[in-house]
Amino acid sequence: MKKITSIFFAIAIMSITRLFGQVLPEVQANFNDYTSNALQEKLFVHTDKNGYTAGEVLWFKVYNVDGVFIKPIGLSKVVYVEVLDDKQTPVLQTKIAMKDGSGNGSLYIPVNLPTGNFVLRAYTSWMKNFSPDYYFSKKLVIINPLKSPEKAEKAQLAAYDIQFFPEGGHLVSGMESIVGVKAADQFGKGVNFRGAIVNQNNDTVARFEPLKFGIGRFVFKPQINATYRALIKIEGKVIQKDMPAISDKGYVMSLKDNGGGQLSVSVNTNLPDGKVFLFAQSHQVVKAVQSSAVNNGIANFIVDKGRLGEGISQITVFSADKKPVCERLYFKRPTKKLSIGASASAAQYAIRKKADVALTAQGADKKPVAASLSVSVYRIDSLQHNQQEDILSYLWLKSDLRGEVESPGYYFNDQNAAVTQAADNLMLTQGWRSFAWDDVLNKKTPAFNFLPELNGPVITATLVNKLNNQPEKDIQAYLGIPGKHIQLYAAKSDARGKLVFNMRNFYGPNEIVVETNTAVDTNYRIDVLTPFSDQFAKAATPHFDVTPGLQTTFEDAALAMQVQNIYNGAKMRQFVDSYPDTTAFYGTPYKTYLLDNYTRFTTMEEVMREYIREANVFHTGNQFHVKVVTGIGIGFLADDDPMMLIDGVPFFDMNKVFKVDPLKIRKLEDVPYNYSLGPSYEHGIFSFTSYKGDLGGAEIDPHAVVLDYEGLQQERRFYSPTYDTEAQAASHMPDFRNVLYWSPSVNTGADGKQQLSFYTSDQPGTYVGVIQGITQSGEAGSQTFSFEVKPNYSSQIK
Repeated sequence: MKKITSIFFAIAIMSITRLFGQVLPEVQANFNDYTSNALQEKLFVHTDKNGYTAGEVLWFKVYNVDGVFIKPIGLSKVVYVEVLDDKQTPVLQTKIAMKDGSGNGSLYIPVNLPTGNFVLRAYTSWMKNFSPDYYFSKKLVIINPLKSPEKAEKAQLAAYDIQFFPEGGHLVSGMESIVGVKAADQFGKGVNFRGAIVNQNNDTVARFEPLKFGIGRFVFKPQINATYRALIKIEGKVIQKDMPAISDKGYVMSLKDNGGGQLSVSVNTNLPDGKVFLFAQSHQVVKAVQSSAVNNGIANFIVDKGRLGEGISQITVFSADKKPVCERLYFKRPTKKLSIGASASAAQYAIRKKADVALTAQGADKKPVAASLSVSVYRIDSLQHNQQEDILSYLWLKSDLRGEVESPGYYFNDQNAAVTQAADNLMLTQGWRSFAWDDVLNKKTPAFNFLPELNGPVITATLVNKLNNQPEKDIQAYLGIPGKHIQLYAAKSDARGKLVFNMRNFYGPNEIVVETNTAVDTNYRIDVLTPFSDQFAKAATPHFDVTPGLQTTFEDAALAMQVQNIYNGAKMRQFVDSYPDTTAFYGTPYKTYLLDNYTRFTTMEEVMREYIREANVFHTGNQFHVKVVTGIGIGFLADDDPMMLIDGVPFFDMNKVFKVDPLKIRKLEDVPYNYSLGPSYEHGIFSFTSYKGDLGGAEIDPHAVVLDYEGLQQERRFYSPTYDTEAQAASHMPDFRNVLYWSPSVNTGADGKQQLSFYTSDQPGTYVGVIQGITQSGEAGSQTFSFEVKPNYSSQIK
């Protein structure tokens, strides 16, 4: 992993080192070492809509980009997707296969889920090494017309979170500072307010109110030996709030955009004159390092905005002794944008009519570009709306900030003074960043407890000695998946007793068998660990209030869901075959014996002795043993027994293998040579396959762990009927679809064009299409279009 990330950062780091190698060299070196070992992934999930009815299918596409260049990255091959209820309890979980930075899947919403607000979140195994605040998350509404809504808990007085953020991080006596202020309700949504700062004499020294989304700023100069408190009025209620601590000595900073191509950064201090340093980085790549002398308590810096990366930059001020003393975020609106054009062939359609949509994609240079898109077309009602998360604003803004960011797309609107000021207010109220400077300066190596899944799912387990309940090192364990597709994996425990099984082509619901060689020792216990994250962001989910106005929506949703499941349920449960390779893990065997081609014997001993030339069976001390005879006539391979598999499960007790009824075995594959299976070294392999994939009735070792385990999700086919002929359109089969079209893999060609076609359903109303997408160079964008479906429109256009 270190090698991968070091190469990934090499070009950026080398160029910056040449530019700034003489200023803060130790800090730069430590920063580069730290970040080169902490490659960041960002996920964005496009769902087909925002609100669902229990019994429906939720469709989604996952985009994965790197955190530096914001380009699709194929690092992780698995993404974990969950739906959490208002108590942050997972109610749905799945694993999605990723290829070249994207993947797609679906979730059937069970009919026993209650009505409420939920959160969909997504992350990779590698992302579990970092804060869950940086997992992808979005809010969903799920209604269940067949169950009475859960009653809300007794109403409590509204709780407001009011925070103050001195620019740079500190208030210092006698020094003027810009202070950001943010007020939000208990669910993170900004509220309007009016506020004032008063001193110990109740004199007002500053007034403030928000500009947008409950965020504002004011100028404040605390005086020596004075005390202050804030009074905030929200919805007629006055709330008193303490101000941040005021230091007697220290540093304050001020960042101003000169309106041209430069930023001015001033640093004030009441400490002795000396030297201070400015360190700017964008997406963990150093962009500017400067030094300035402090004269009469003031130091000034000029930063070329062209040198900063697009999106969010972190600007840190260091004192002369290389300690970080102030920090500030700055947002530079990205020009790296994908422009998507979308237009339906008509503004209105009749029911069961074909709709054509023309798509175009242009890069930042206004030239056609190939792009990977996902497209959804759904009906708007009182539950649905046409405002979905925007991939551009998420990747370049929201994904780099903790907590709730209300309407991130607003900051990407037409650039004007109000939007620019609101964006800077947002930066002002974000505090210090996601990694600790102490870790960087002290050369603390990031602790990574979770590996990136580079080839497929990773199943982890712990192994302990049952006699003392302590982990055991260097113990061989095996994971088999019973079935006709032979899959077996081996792992050796580390000093913590951890086992890591790297799976391939592991799809769908399975039963797994995890065991050690019980012929050697039976004193080990294995516990298989869940791959899902047990860390959660601190975010409250509001209770869903069912109003009388939603009654019609509930009734319509209940009818549509039931009709679709009754008449088209089977078509909605069609899956794509996800097994690209059914070859056993040992590849092509030396020989394959199809037992039906031979005279059938009644015991496995006779089969092995009479048919299998590569096996020498002997029986000593009431125990069967097998010596492998090499297929090239050299002689015996080893005195140890070979690996014996039945339907992919290893059996270390030969007597159990020889008790199997051979009439239940279809074939035997023979590998008469030494074989390395990960850390395991086997002296030959004999693999039996039963007719039914049920182990031929063999009894699994009682010390083995046997449990149901879900692999990667099998891809579900999106069902959409066609009405090409009059007979099809006149069919009496009801069509109550409210999602007319979903495709996670719409690709424009080099000409930047693509054409979509689908048919309207029996549901009249307003429909909106949402397109999200990205190019290989990282240009991201979204677009919407809309049209009407009217039941009598066909008669109007004849």
